[in-house]
Amino acid sequence: MGQAPSKPQVADEKEAVARRMSRLSLDKTGYVYVENDDAPPPYNSDGRINTLSLDQTKHWEEQLLSSPRNRLAISALTQNRFSDILTNQGATVVDNQVFNIKIPLEGAPITNQRSSGRCWLFASTNVFRVAIMKKYNLKEFELSQSYLFYWDKIEKANWFLENAIDTAGEDLEGRLVKELFAQPVNDGGQWDFVANLVNKYGLVPQDLYPDSYNAKNSSKMNGLITTKLREQALALRKLVTSGKQHLIEQYKRNALQEIHTILTIMLGPPPSPDKEFTWTFYDANEKFTKVITKPTQFAATLSDKQTVRACGGTDVHQLFSLVNDPRNEYNRLLTVDRLGNVVDGVPVRYVNVDMDIIKAGAIAMLRAGIPVFFGSDVGQFSDPASGIMDTDLYDFNLGFNITLGLTKEQRLKTGESAMTHAMVLTAVHIEGGKPVRWRVQNSWGDSAGDKGWFVMTDKWMDEFVYQVVVDPRFVSQATRDILKQDPIVLPLWDPMGALA
Repeated sequence: MGQAPSKPQVADEKEAVARRMSRLSLDKTGYVYVENDDAPPPYNSDGRINTLSLDQTKHWEEQLLSSPRNRLAISALTQNRFSDILTNQGATVVDNQVFNIKIPLEGAPITNQRSSGRCWLFASTNVFRVAIMKKYNLKEFELSQSYLFYWDKIEKANWFLENAIDTAGEDLEGRLVKELFAQPVNDGGQWDFVANLVNKYGLVPQDLYPDSYNAKNSSKMNGLITTKLREQALALRKLVTSGKQHLIEQYKRNALQEIHTILTIMLGPPPSPDKEFTWTFYDANEKFTKVITKPTQFAATLSDKQTVRACGGTDVHQLFSLVNDPRNEYNRLLTVDRLGNVVDGVPVRYVNVDMDIIKAGAIAMLRAGIPVFFGSDVGQFSDPASGIMDTDLYDFNLGFNITLGLTKEQRLKTGESAMTHAMVLTAVHIEGGKPVRWRVQNSWGDSAGDKGWFVMTDKWMDEFVYQVVVDPRFVSQATRDILKQDPIVLPLWDPMGALA
């Protein structure tokens, strides 16, 4: 007969059995764990499972494949874009291009920003051109987006270098400096950027400064300029921190000349803002016309009282942004720290209001025949092929048995959404006193959407439109007075600092 185990041996064996049993017992989801005896228990100190179990994933797969619906979904969605399979046909039928309030002249042709991030320049010039087309009786007309693009690049370079000097004492690895260095000459912009450029440089017809290859395909140019600017910024920071302030101005001037050289070679020399140009054209009645003016004078005609009264023009310097940011208090003025393009220009200003005020302002402008610049997150529930922007566009429950429930506020807080694309509103359909859908002029060419036109449901507007630029004539005095407030300053990395 063998010797009886000692008390310590019995205790050790009981502990080992308990460990094995813990790995064989059911967890909260009803799955059995069978793991190596030497492995740690799957539960953490809070009693939660914090590792991913292979048995668990196998169980999920068996459960998934037991459903014919899921097997069909796998067959369809592994071989096709989900947008081709899960499009809600009911949404495509309802979202048609019929509107009972529409501006009489929408502007033509449909523009195309190509492989660049210039949507804000296309949207703004598409707004400006309508008054010019009325003034000169034109069927089709484009302002030069590349002209503003050129001057925006060199202004952003100067803005960046000034900020590099101003933040030279801050840690290069700090969040602010890293954000400044991230994309110093990115293609995007904001409405107040446009106002600054038009005020300083004016406007010219596209015929006088058409798109170059690098305007249409800007990534390589941006990469080269960004690399050079980062090098220059580091040198300026060193001059500041080493106490050589007397060398800063000359170095910066030389640095900007280098950026000017790159831009001019890649985009071509632009018209001079203070030099006369000659623009000749045939109007809608085939009448020959010649206009001799300067870019700044040409832009100024948009704001003169005669053009505003006769052609539905707007003063670019008076227009301002209404935004809907539910994270922040409504009826407050917002701005973004160090966001801009022209040093000493107009700062970014956002009047934060609820969506009803935004919609009312947009509708009032459309009734007056004026197109409306707006900023949105166009990548959400949007189909470029059909041109439909609708929160019901895709049936994710059908394909994946899920629903998406983030609110607008939650999307902003988690980085799920931001104002990344600018377009133009030209019409709205109203039923029972409420907007149902909106007509949208995009800048992706006439092969996108319905020959370049998109339709946006009012529900989509609620969720993914963040900005509408309005003429002060079409909003209340109370809304205009918000511009007099001291703004709430958002950090540069805030979602409202995203550039369209």
